[in-house]
Amino acid sequence: QVQLVESGGGLVQAGGSLRLSCAASGGTFSRYTMGWFRQAPGKEREFVAAISRTGGLTDYADSVKGRFTISRENAKNTVYLQMNSLKPEDTAVYYCAADWTLRIIVVVTATEYDYWGQGTQVTVSS
Repeated sequence: QVQLVESGGGLVQAGGSLRLSCAASGGTFSRYTMGWFRQAPGKEREFVAAISRTGGLTDYADSVKGRFTISRENAKNTVYLQMNSLKPEDTAVYYCAADWTLRIIVVVTATEYDYWGQGTQVTVSS
């Protein structure tokens, strides 16, 4: 079983940048495809980005394409989300998630993920 801890959230002005980190422990990190999701107040949790076990495949929600970059360092058991050109509508709690798989795939559906972190708040002021 893997435990996930997010960090790096905070308050930033529109147009600014943040880098979120998600540190994993308790499992073989390279066996997990990883994803980032977010949930704004009063809204459902939505997919943001995903990365395959090896890092060679990535996928993004249309709303963040060209602004956000997901990456991972398997040697450090960490996945990152670099967020640039932030907008007020990016304000949400951001969660990382892990899906154990033998395949080299990306997963965009929340229900397919096995493990979740507690989330980190990102607030973008206008």
